Amino acid sequence: MATQRVLPQSKETLLQNYNKRLKDDIRSILDNFTEIIKTAKIEDETQVSRATQAEQDHYEMHVRAANIVRAGESLMKLVSDLKQFLILNDFPSVNDAISLQNQQLRTLQEECDKKLTSLRDEIAIDLYELEEEYYSSRYK
Repeated sequence: MATQRVLPQSKETLLQNYNKRLKDDIRSILDNFTEIIKTAKIEDETQVSRATQAEQDHYEMHVRAANIVRAGESLMKLVSDLKQFLILNDFPSVNDAISLQNQQLRTLQEECDKKLTSLRDEIAIDLYELEEEYYSSRYK
């Protein structure tokens, strides 16, 4: 299981695309959050009135918050895509899991067979003793 598997070119490209999407979305969240924090700082006097500046900052924060939400939704879609990729393309892991379960069930079967054989032998001995007692008694 620790060995590295070679993926076909299309799968490798798809995984690189997933990695790029992940980095882009995280960068977008970080950049927008940083800009929201910068916008929240109150600046000294500027040429624009405070009300106008406040409205502009408010609008910018809304846009950046929407960008953060979009990037978060994109990350959720990426997680969904990765799960689907894993389910559809990870046959070695599925085969390993099936083999492991098969081996566990065979071990359980062998244990049950041993217990049943032991139980059969004990019952045979007890039955033999009971038959011997019955046939040697005067009630037969």
